[in-house]
Amino acid sequence: MSMSRHSSFTHTHLGIAVLSSCILLATCTRPPAPHDESGHIGTPHDGAEAGKAQARDTELSRATPSPASPTVDPPHEAKAAAPSATSSGTTGGSVGSSTGAGGLGLSGIGEGGGGYGVGSGRLSGSHASKRYAVRGGSAAVASGESYAHVGESSFVDVKTTPLSTFSVDVDTASYSNSRRFLQSGSLPPRDAIRVEEWLNYFAYDYPKPAANQPFSVTTEVTAAPWNAQHRLVRIGLRGVPLAAEEIPARNLVFLLDVSGSMASADKLPLVKKGLALLVDQLRAEDTLSIVVYAGASGLVLPPTSGRERGKILGALENLEAGGSTNGGDGIRLAYSVASRAKKTGGINRVILATDGDFNVGTTSEGELERLIESERKTGVFLTVLGFGTGNVKDSTMEKLADVGNGNYAYVDSELEAKKVLVREAGATLATIAKDVKLQVEFNPRLVQSYRLIGYENRRLATQDFDDDKKDAGEIGSDHRVTALYEVVPRGEPSPASPPTALKYQGEGAPSAAAAAPELLTVNLRYKKPNEETSSKFSVVVPDRVLALAAASVDTRFAVAVAEAALVLGGSTLAQGASLGDARARAAAALGSDPHGDRREFVALLDRARSLTDAGAARAD
Repeated sequence: MSMSRHSSFTHTHLGIAVLSSCILLATCTRPPAPHDESGHIGTPHDGAEAGKAQARDTELSRATPSPASPTVDPPHEAKAAAPSATSSGTTGGSVGSSTGAGGLGLSGIGEGGGGYGVGSGRLSGSHASKRYAVRGGSAAVASGESYAHVGESSFVDVKTTPLSTFSVDVDTASYSNSRRFLQSGSLPPRDAIRVEEWLNYFAYDYPKPAANQPFSVTTEVTAAPWNAQHRLVRIGLRGVPLAAEEIPARNLVFLLDVSGSMASADKLPLVKKGLALLVDQLRAEDTLSIVVYAGASGLVLPPTSGRERGKILGALENLEAGGSTNGGDGIRLAYSVASRAKKTGGINRVILATDGDFNVGTTSEGELERLIESERKTGVFLTVLGFGTGNVKDSTMEKLADVGNGNYAYVDSELEAKKVLVREAGATLATIAKDVKLQVEFNPRLVQSYRLIGYENRRLATQDFDDDKKDAGEIGSDHRVTALYEVVPRGEPSPASPPTALKYQGEGAPSAAAAAPELLTVNLRYKKPNEETSSKFSVVVPDRVLALAAASVDTRFAVAVAEAALVLGGSTLAQGASLGDARARAAAALGSDPHGDRREFVALLDRARSLTDAGAARAD
């Protein structure tokens, strides 16, 4: 999915947390030979929780790790010595030692003397807490967190730009990360708001695809609530749901950040709880591996069958946080493990869990991207899960998932961990179509101008739609993707800049097809997971507009979500939008809401409104 999202990573070195514990790693071994297991696993349990629909109002506490030194059992084998430490080792995998320089001892895995050894030591120092002061309704983010600025898309004139091309987006991190801010008493930073990720956080009741189609397409046209003269066009995709016997076996390699910054309760402890939930869903055909990185990287759990639940849970329980962050070596080791255990025709995925403080060490940004791209081409994709507060490098994590053909989610609670790793595991892990692109053609007889709401970093050039070499997004089993266009009908005042007068060519006349009562045509192009030649099909959207009150429940709720995101993101093109109107619309369009996601959204808007009224807040 390597579209032009963000041109660079944001890398900052770790502000060393106040800790007195050492790093983990109870059992590290060399990557094993690949397993020869094959078969299928069932779809993850949906786990309807109609009785547990209350909002996630409890703030996560920041726990202090216990000052216990880890017990190390030989043999231990890993790669790279911890920085700022001297390491020694003996041939044959003997336990090594690590001595801190200048009073700083970094627990880690050292390599030296022709063998591998594990070092232990105390980590000390200070880590400044991060605070966010809301001024004028927008949070000023401390330097510990970073969000890339992407300008809001403007209206474009149909005469000059009749085609709008973009890639699907399956990320949801922006919504859950924004929820974290709101629940801690602060408005999210404007740059943290990505409208498409708010829309796609929620499930919509789109119909299942027709036979032999990878996904269905649903459209609906309604009035724009923030501008009565404009229309909103909702486009919804739903991936084909795979039956239990159709879901291939999984080769999952979890790459876990165990640096000192991951010690608090909302980071590594939450990672461990989330993975424990996933373990309950594994079958014998699945394999799960655990690679960790801090000052050094190591293989904690080699590819292990899902039937060995106790072994997997034991490896998770032994993980502790400590050390500095060097993610580059960890990613290389994780891909190596995934490659050796690769399941032909199966799901092969590296899943990175981190607070985003991702220092690639001696690896350049370009080298890291090329590594992830090359592994993507072999069928090993990368998913990124963000955790915690204070170090979130949103732009880095989003970019990594983008390059790795995976998704980016932010986990702020155990309920969110269950949503990402259990409820929606099929949607994010079992790919049913890749390089999915949409190209919308507007009828110039009926449309004056338009804009795609959100998806600013998913835009593609017009020619990219037909270029099978151009990477785009993936859709998983039963995954739902939603997009909204704001359309200015012909004859209404347009916010778009007028077309530039040309010297050598005049305005082209509309074709005969423009006379049809068609507002626009949605063209879709996609590839099957194991193919490199795309297929295309089209859906016509008739010129038929519904009053918003008469629109479907899903459309009304999606409009409410977009309206709230536009307001919190500081949109200058939706001046009539308000949090109060969005809240009222959402509350009237809850639908079945089996997991309480929509009711929680309404509660979050109440918080956002109170924070906006107060004009000032703080978040840790």
